[in-house]
Amino acid sequence: MVYYLYILYSASLDRYYIGISHDPEERLQYHNSFPSGWTLRGRPWKLVFKKCFANKATAQYWERFIKQQKKRSLIEKIIRVEFHWEK
Repeated sequence: MVYYLYILYSASLDRYYIGISHDPEERLQYHNSFPSGWTLRGRPWKLVFKKCFANKATAQYWERFIKQQKKRSLIEKIIRVEFHWEK
C-alpha cells in the first residue's frame, strides 16, 4: 500500500502540520472536522504538499526527518519542490 507524506498549512496560525496517510485528502477532512486535537486550533487547514512513497516505512522516515529539523525554511523548500529526496 502506498503512503503519502503530506503538509498542511493554517493561515490563522501561520504554521505547518506534517503527517503521513494513505489518503491525504481524507485526512485533511478529518483535521478540519474532528472535534478535538492539536489541529483544532488552526482550522481551516489547507493541503499544500503531498508526496507518494511505496511503503509506510519510507514515508515515516521522511516525516521524522522533516520534523526533527524543526526548520520552516526546509518545509517551504519542500513545498516549492526544491528539495532532493535522497537518503
